[in-house]
Formats: sequence, C-alpha cells, structure tokens
Amino acid sequence: PPGGAGPPPAVRTYMSGQQQQGDTNSLDSMDLGVEADLEGPKYPSLILDTIRRGESSIDLDCLDLHSYDEELYSQLISYPQEIVPLFDIVMNEVAAGLVQQDEGMRQQYSGANATDEAGNLAFRLQVRTFNLREVKTMRGLDPTDVDHLVSVKGMVTHVSSILPDLKQACFKCSVCGHTPEPVYIDRGNIQEPQKCQVCNSLNSMILLHNRCLFSNKQQVKMQETPDTVPEGETPSTMATYVFDDHVDAIKPGDRVTVTGIFRALPVRIASRQRNLRSVFKTYIDVIHVEKDDPNDTASFLQSKISREAAGTVSEADEDDTVVKYTEQEEQAFKEIAQSPDIYARLVKSLAPSIWELDDVKRGILCQLFSGTRKGLQTGERLRSEVNVLLCGDPGTSKSQLMSYVHKLSPRGIYTSGRGSSSVGLTAYVARDPETRELVLESGALVLSDLGVCCIDEFDKMSDDARNALHEAMEQQTVSLAKAGIICTLNARTSVLASANPAGSRYNPGQSVVENLRLPSTLLSRFDLIFLILDKPDLASDRQLARHLVSLHNPAGEQDTRTNDDIISLDMLRSYILYAQQMCKPKISDDAAEALVNYYVEMRRMGTSAAGSKVITSTPRQLESLVRLSEALAKMKLSKTVEVADVDEAARLVKVALQQSATDPRTGTIDMDLIQTGVSSSLRQMRYKLEQDIRGVLSKASGRTMSSSVLLQDLKETLQSQAPSVNELWEVLQQMSDSGRLNIRGDQLALA
Repeated sequence: PPGGAGPPPAVRTYMSGQQQQGDTNSLDSMDLGVEADLEGPKYPSLILDTIRRGESSIDLDCLDLHSYDEELYSQLISYPQEIVPLFDIVMNEVAAGLVQQDEGMRQQYSGANATDEAGNLAFRLQVRTFNLREVKTMRGLDPTDVDHLVSVKGMVTHVSSILPDLKQACFKCSVCGHTPEPVYIDRGNIQEPQKCQVCNSLNSMILLHNRCLFSNKQQVKMQETPDTVPEGETPSTMATYVFDDHVDAIKPGDRVTVTGIFRALPVRIASRQRNLRSVFKTYIDVIHVEKDDPNDTASFLQSKISREAAGTVSEADEDDTVVKYTEQEEQAFKEIAQSPDIYARLVKSLAPSIWELDDVKRGILCQLFSGTRKGLQTGERLRSEVNVLLCGDPGTSKSQLMSYVHKLSPRGIYTSGRGSSSVGLTAYVARDPETRELVLESGALVLSDLGVCCIDEFDKMSDDARNALHEAMEQQTVSLAKAGIICTLNARTSVLASANPAGSRYNPGQSVVENLRLPSTLLSRFDLIFLILDKPDLASDRQLARHLVSLHNPAGEQDTRTNDDIISLDMLRSYILYAQQMCKPKISDDAAEALVNYYVEMRRMGTSAAGSKVITSTPRQLESLVRLSEALAKMKLSKTVEVADVDEAARLVKVALQQSATDPRTGTIDMDLIQTGVSSSLRQMRYKLEQDIRGVLSKASGRTMSSSVLLQDLKETLQSQAPSVNELWEVLQQMSDSGRLNIRGDQLALA
C-alpha cells in the first residue's frame, strides 16, 4: 500500500478499531437515517450485499463520516491519496471477516474459492466516497484545493474513447535480460529501477508493454449548468478522468455530481524542451459519480454492471439507465395512478402558474410520457416520441410552458431559434486541443437523446438549421459525413417548438402555413400543432388578470385549487420517469378496432357534398394517434391501451386539426394545408381561374391582352367570384412556369 507520514497510522488504528468494536461509536453501527426500518448497522449488510451481487465498489457517505469523526473527515479532504487506499485495505479486511461470519458465504468463499490463481481474494472492494459537505463550482476551485478531495456539479458535454491507464509496470534489463519484480503505481507515479540487481548496470531498464497491467480510463469534459453561471459570464469547463467501472457509465447531456481529487499538472512549453509553463493544467481524478436527478440513486452504475454481467441488456436498455425503486416509491406512484381524476391532476400539476390552456397541457403531457418504443423484425425502430408545435400571438405564455417542460424533463436541452445553427443542433467536427485530432462534438438534438429538446422562436431559425431537423424528427437519427468521419448518431428526442406568426399576430383568414411561413415538410412531422390565440373576452380577461395579480400578491386572493390536487415538481418528474421505464402498454383488440374506425372516419370526412376529395387524415396522423393513446395509458400506469385512451387521443388530434388544418376559405379540415402548404379548395380555385383566363385570352384579338384589361374582363364575367390582383398573378406565374403562357412586360399571350 502507499505509505506516507502523518495521518495514515491514526486512520489505520481508527479503521481497525472500527472493525473490532461493536459499540455505538463505530461507523459500522451508525444508522444512516435513510431507512427507518433498518435493523442493526448498515455497512456490514451493505458490504455483504455488494459481494453477493458481484460488484467491486461500495459507496461511503462522507456526511456520516463527519458526524462520527470530524478530524478524520478533514484528513480525508486534505490527504485523499493516502486515506482512500487505507479505506480500501481495511474495507477488504472487514469484508473478509464478515464473509467468515456468514454461513452461506463462508462455504462459497472457503478454501480454493477464497483466492484466485494469483493468490488474491476472490472479491476486491473499492471505497467510493461521496456526498461531501461542500459542493464547489468549477470557477470556485483555486490553488488551495490542489490534491484535495472536491465535489463539483456540472453537465457532461464530451466523453472520449477508452484510454489505457498503467497500474503495474514490468521492466527488463537491456544488458543482461534480467526481469525484476513488477512495480506498482504509487500516487500516480511509477518508480523505475535505477540499477540492475544482476549486472549492476545503471539506467538500463526498458518497459515491457505486453507484460504490464492496464486499467480503463476515460476523459469526460464537464460544463457548468446554466443555473450556476453568473450573469454575463460564459460557462466554465473542466476536464475529469473516470476509471474502471465508471467508464461508459455516463454520456453527454447527463447532469452529474463528481467527487474526486483535484490535480494540477505542469505543461511543457515545447515537447522537446524541459522548460515548463507558469500556468498549470488542472483536472479531476474522479472517485465517485452521481447523477444529479432525484430519481437516480448512487447505484445507477451498479445496475448497469449487473445487467451486463447477467447478459440481460436488451436493445431498448442499451441507452437507458434503469433506476431501481424502493417499495415505498412504487407504492406512492401506484397511489397517484389509482386516483380517479389522475388525468385532471396531471393537467393541473403541469405549470400550475399558467392559467387554462388545458388542451395544450394535455398534449405536452403526452409528449413527456411518450409512446412505447417498438422494433420491427427487420431491425427498424418505430418512432415513439411525440413532437408538438405551439403557434400563437405574443404574450400567450408559450415560452413559459417550454421553460417549465425543460425543468420537468429528466433530460432536455433548451435553445432558441435565432441562436441555433445546423451543426449546433446536430453535431460538428472540432479539433481536440490536446491531441490535435478531429473529434465529433454532439449538438442539442443528440445531447437531448431520450429527452425533450425545446426550441423557442422556431420561426426565426435559419433554413439550414431547420433542414437539419427533418431527419431527426422522423428517423430519430443524425447522419454525418464530415472530415472523414462518417457516422449515424441517435437523436430519439421529442421536439417542443414555439413560433410566432409572420405578421406578429395570427391572421385567422390565412392558413397555418401562410401565417408561419414554415416549410410544409417540417410541419407535417409535428404530431400536434396548437394555436394559442389572444382573443379579447371580458369574462376570461378578468379571470386571467385576477390570476396574474394573485401570483404577484400571494397573501391576497388565493387559488381555489387545493395543494393536495397538485403534484410537486420532483414527484411529477419521478412519476414520468417511472412510467417511461416500467410501463409498456399494449394495444387491446377493442382499441385497435377503434383506431381503425377513427382513421377511416377521418378519411371519409374528406368527401364533401359536392364530391370533391379533400385529404383530412394521413398515415402519419394514424401513427400519431397510436403514440398519443399509449402515452395516455402510461399516465394511468395501465398495461393495456383501452378505448377511452383512443377516444381522448382522437379528441386531441381533432382539436389540433381543427385549429391548424382548417381551410379558412371553406371551414373544412384539409391535411393538404400541412402536407403541401396548399389546400384542396385553393388548388381547385386556381384551376378554375386558369380555365377562365384561357377562355378570355382565346377570344381576344391576336390572343394577346394586357393584365389590367384581363383583370377587368374577369371582374365583369365572374363578378363576386373575381380574383384579387395577387391571386391573378400567382396563377399567371404558375402558367408561365409550366410553359402554357408567355409574359412580355404587361402583355399576356397563350403559348
């Protein structure tokens, strides 16, 4: 073990006394207060459970260590390189004693089973300290923290490939070929033998790479979370290194709290010079990683390892970290799901400070719960995420809804349309400052994988950034071919976008495509398009004003809703995560028949009394209906999708269609507005107007006429159905593009 002066002897005495004593002062006999019905000390049972599961690390809560011995806690913070290895040694001694006391495990680890081929113990435990009293910010680390144990919170932005980390070095004399005993790493250093013990040659040792022992190592770059960045500052970044079982346990986009040793490394001015820079490079050697999520315990890592060891990692679980829930948590979730008004409670609990907009909140709830992820036999995956677009007048709390969803989603990114580029949304190639190699950096859509990507000011995005969303919103992937890097990244994210109309206020006389001026190919990828209009109404305006004033004056008029009906933010986040992971509803036969009937009914609505065919529903709307029905079943933690879920999903789709796909000229639902940007009635009107134009021009002398005379003749012929100047020129331009009309200045002639 690594030696040192000062605290280690006291720590060794303390730890060995902790093992032998059974009094209330022992750390083993402390009640952590986590479980009220805990019988006896926690750490002996925790050690045995860890050995039974075949895991190699055990978490040590530093708050309990501080409550037992403040001096030992301060020594751990100041001298972690000496204290933590001693913790490992004594922890294994304690584990060996506990195994001998347990009858079942004594037989398993007795005799030849107690050691491996090298003579080491069959189990080897590592102590991972976490939960320090002080969590520092990245910009708060200073030179006094070097070689100290620190805890830092941030968001993972980049994870490197796996690097080999030398643990045991094997040397060989280049003169006589003698191989001395292997040298172990001591506090980050390898002591190379200066002299050969056989031939007494100086500095003749060479390193045998194939006989050395290496462990896994990975560089993880972290960035400050937006809520901790001071006003007017850019987020700070910090390089960290994770080892062994922490490798590949976290991914970009995770919010984590890391506990490790803060180190400073001198950097050479040039690779061939010994001169060092005055500014050192700093990084953190990570001991413990904890996801910054109230639903996620410190054992998220062990669950991944145990599933890999058992070979039970399915395709759906490869990217999903399964959280283990206690019986009390599951009981609390089931109580919420069994309440008769669970749907109404969830609507009230989503952004309770925003007045009404109940249908919009229902659609966003379906987006948060999402559908069931399914795969076909051919290997293709069906999209389960729901995309929602909020369109409406300014000041209708669209951005407030999005910010609340961003806080509620366990994994999400918030971005603005004007501040987003195409590579910032998908991925971009950058040059690593250390290795100078080209590496791939993830964008917002990839970072929010399995979460929600909130895009504000959707209408102000550039065309290039908008085009990057097409593949991610339907195929759920991002494909790249840049600088020799060809890959496909997962982007299984739900997109929640908000947009303002082109003329600042929504014009009811125009369609959604004309108001938003967004490409129809992108609009068709949204499952729900909600219009939030600011219509003046005396009664609703008075209620809204009272609600807003009550938010600024909590002591005044109180909300009539009781707090019991509103689920807290943390509980709602936990409930959503539990439903996503544990609930996989299947469509019942009755629900499947209801889905088919609804789709056929919507298609039948397209045949009007005049016999004209209007597309009112497409297969994309049917898939949206399936996803919404599954999400509604997840809200109740139901194992099957019932007919009631399909009816509510159909109502939501109808509400969205009546708002967004209604042709203002005829008042009927027309999906051509969303699919192509041109409604069926407008297409028929243009065709009829072209026939009238051809009839007027064919009767003119020389089949030539000016546009002003043509418009005057059409007004006399059609009277009330006469087109406007803009409508006339749209049809004339369309005829000219197709080669059926020649336009020379103001003169028109049939081709």
